[in-house]
Amino acid sequence: MNPTVIELGELFHAAGHELAIVGGPVRDALLGRTSHDLDFATSASPDETEALLRTWGDSHWDIGKEFGTIGAMRHGVNGSDDIVVEITTYRTDKYDPTSRKPLVAFGDTLDGDLSRRDFTVNAMAIRLPELTFADPFDGLNDLSHGLLRTPIRPEQSFDDDPLRMMRAARFAAQLGFTVEPDAFAAIAAMAGRISIVSAERVRDELTKLMLSAHPVTGLEVLVNTGLAHHVIPEVPGMKEASDEHNRHKDVYAHTMTVIQQAIDLETGPDGPVPAPDLVLRFAALMHDVGKPATRKFEPNGTVSFHHHELVGAKMTAKRLRALRFDKDTIKSVSRLVELHLRFHGYGEGAWTDSAVRRYVTDAGPHLERLHRLTRADCTTRNKNKARRLSRAYDDLEQRIVALREQEEIDAIRPDLNGEQIMDILGIAPGREVGLAYKYLLELRMDEGPLDEDTAKERLLQWWAQHN
Repeated sequence: MNPTVIELGELFHAAGHELAIVGGPVRDALLGRTSHDLDFATSASPDETEALLRTWGDSHWDIGKEFGTIGAMRHGVNGSDDIVVEITTYRTDKYDPTSRKPLVAFGDTLDGDLSRRDFTVNAMAIRLPELTFADPFDGLNDLSHGLLRTPIRPEQSFDDDPLRMMRAARFAAQLGFTVEPDAFAAIAAMAGRISIVSAERVRDELTKLMLSAHPVTGLEVLVNTGLAHHVIPEVPGMKEASDEHNRHKDVYAHTMTVIQQAIDLETGPDGPVPAPDLVLRFAALMHDVGKPATRKFEPNGTVSFHHHELVGAKMTAKRLRALRFDKDTIKSVSRLVELHLRFHGYGEGAWTDSAVRRYVTDAGPHLERLHRLTRADCTTRNKNKARRLSRAYDDLEQRIVALREQEEIDAIRPDLNGEQIMDILGIAPGREVGLAYKYLLELRMDEGPLDEDTAKERLLQWWAQHN
């Protein structure tokens, strides 16, 4: 136990107040996991807490005071990290059924405060400074069985705060736990209640789920309870592309496999795609969402999904915008979805250097992610086919390395800049300069680097043909 925890317990005890460390830090300690959170509950009022923390910390804040929370920070000593704590007065919240915002009411017992927690594994505490373990809802037993159960009736818990349904999926993903059957059934029956939660709150939970150790486990909870239909409907929509005659593989099951394989290809902190990588994982999740809309049964008995990557990229951007993701994430994920089939056919016919240059240029800063997404997208059980695809991609990567040694393939630009173009052609800034620049860029892609005299000659030839 951090000495700071004991010190705070003694400080509050001396002032006649109860203090307990609660929730995640207790759960994580019992799981043998490191937790950087120091969350406390107390019988002291917010004003009393603020006064005590003013004597303990180097700074404090009351931004959550209306909900009973006071925060404080003490500088670390001898190079150690600063210590940040948040202490909340015991609460017995009630909720407006049209909103997830609580009507805050302060309570007077630790057990009452713990009863409003989302799951029993988060409803354990340690009373301070005496270090007495408090577990009124048998959370330790649920923790030992890897079970997510609500302290009160799940219907009441999820009705009070529908975001707890998303948190069930998120904790399943983070901890690898199973949602208790009654809680699972309540989520399935009440999934539509998530609509009163802001898109930003849903996005944050989904992000934590995708960055967790077991995102597929969490996604399965979302899909199997029906919650995904209200949050990210494109994912369960892939089940609509199921084929009872087995003319093509199960798109949904394939996607779950691709996510895990993409995660397995992430790198350490010093590698090109450090784990966990949200953009790669979301691209793996969304790469085939365009298939249901583009599926076509051909006369010869085969199935096609023509341009599903383009349709999927648009669907991905639309969904991420609805979830209020930032512009860079939306652009990056949708671009990877759009490019994920670009490698298709490489092993069947040699690509020109021009094609390799375009592949690298189109991928831009996401080339390493595209490498991993493309490799992860191979889920065939045919070992010979899998080896053939792997060798073909090895060959493509080797060619990229070789071209990098010959030219600046990662930052391809025309051999002449805009000022040189205007000077050579004797024209002012305008549309013609842009067209000439585009022509020189295409020339650079097709033929590689040109010396200045050759580039000038080719530019003049192009200009003469177009004027």
